Parts: sequence; structure tokens; C-alpha cells
Amino acid sequence: MSDVSKRIVVLTGMSGSGKSTAIRALEDAGYFCIDNLPVLLVPRLTELAELAGSATRLGLVIDAREGTMLAEAPRVLADLRREGHQVAVLFLDASDESLQRRFSETRRRHPLAPEGTVAEGLQRERQMLRELRLMADQIIDTSALTVHDLKRDVQVRFAEKGQGEPSLTLLSFGYRYGVPPQADLMLDLRFLPNPFFVPELKGLTGLDPKVSRYVLQADGASEFLARVQSLCEFLFPRYQREGKAYLTVALGCTGGKHRSVALVEELLRRLGTDFPRIRAEHRDIDKE
Repeated sequence: MSDVSKRIVVLTGMSGSGKSTAIRALEDAGYFCIDNLPVLLVPRLTELAELAGSATRLGLVIDAREGTMLAEAPRVLADLRREGHQVAVLFLDASDESLQRRFSETRRRHPLAPEGTVAEGLQRERQMLRELRLMADQIIDTSALTVHDLKRDVQVRFAEKGQGEPSLTLLSFGYRYGVPPQADLMLDLRFLPNPFFVPELKGLTGLDPKVSRYVLQADGASEFLARVQSLCEFLFPRYQREGKAYLTVALGCTGGKHRSVALVEELLRRLGTDFPRIRAEHRDIDKE
């Protein structure tokens, strides 16, 4: 019996059914993933992960590329379950028509029919994967799914709470130093009065309560924040459904020290409860 139980998701299924998309979805959800690991090495992998004291969640692709070793997969997975590991087998399938169309669009040869037709390769592959399909805990038919649909489906099934959500960054910056290239949404705060021209505030930053009060009490600041908060609450779940892993909302002022910092911090306070994977970054706060 293993001392450390691991959650192991075995991805298998037909070539062209979306296994590459699914393994990336697991990786984004915090799994340590390996594509096309020889099935006989899986027990050794769990031992090494245990010795390292990490990688308690593993995502593995096991499919027809295993060749004759594929016949050992049911026994190896049964052994892992007897050792106390939580093993889930996810089989990705699609109609032959869909798979043939995907091979045609990518101009790839089927791995089991390098000299024959795609249809011949699919027939051989279905026969090879028959036992794994029978022992699958879950089956997803990807015939009508987009890559975003599949990623979302996999993460809903296997991600821990919050793991499937995008990583959100509220970024303050100064236009003086250039716009941030990673910004998905960018908002200009230079319509607000600048604390730089207030002698007692000039040397402070938007992290100081005195600067924050000055900025947040300015005409238009409250309405602006309410509108941006509403926009974020509308957009963030929709970005999540489309499978976006990272989202950066950038707020800019002239120097990136006062107005943008204060408003980013206030937005972080307002949005933090509903979006736990949100953080603030102040790119130019230490620049003169």
C-alpha cells in the first residue's frame, strides 16, 4: 500500500479526438502530465513522485502508440488502484466521420496506417483500445466540441475548486513608460486629478491611505469604479468558459504611482471575494 495516495487521470482514446487539448487542460489545473509514457513505467513514476514528495496529481496519456505494451494497461491500472491510488480513466472518442475530417484538415497520417487510409487506421485503433474503453470511468464524445468546450469539460470534471478559473491580474502602469504588452483590457485613468501636483502627496504612492482617499473621492472615480467592477463581473466568467487561462486588466495613469495604484487596490478589494485567483501588480510604482 502506498503511503501517499495520488490522483491519477489516465487519458486515452482515438487519435484526433482531442487528447492533446485534454492533457493541457489537466496541466493548467495543476496536474503533472506526461504524454505517451510507456505503461510499464507508470508504477515507477508514482514511486519517484512519492520520493520527491510532490506531484500528488498525475495526468497520463496512454493510447495506441503503446503498441503491444497496451495490453498491459488494464493490469497496471488495477495494480495502482490496489495500492490505494485514485485512478480515473477518461476515454475521448469521436465519430469516424469527425476523425477523418480532422486528419484531412491537418494533413496528418493515422499512426496505425502510415501507408494505408485513415479509415483503416481508425478500425485498427478501435480494436486496440477496446479494453481501455470498456474500463473507462468517463467517456467524452468530442465530435461536436470545440477545443474550448473540451478544455472546460475536462477541468470541470477533474480540477479542484478554483483551479479551472483563469488567473486574473489587475495591473497598474504609467503611460510614460509604455503600455504593457500583456494587457487584455486597458483603461486610461488620466481623466482623474493627479496627486503628483499636490505637494504633500507627490512623494507618496497610491498604497498610502492619504493618496487613496484623494483619488477615490475625486469627481467621477466612484462611478468609474462601479462601471469597471460591473464590466469585470460580466467578462470574467465568460473568459473562463472560453478556456482563457490568464487575464490582465491594466489601469494606467501618467507615472504609474498614484491614481492607477489606488484604483487597482480598490478593485482588488471589491472583486477579491468573488474571484479568489485575482492579484494586483504595480509595474511602475518604484520608478521616478
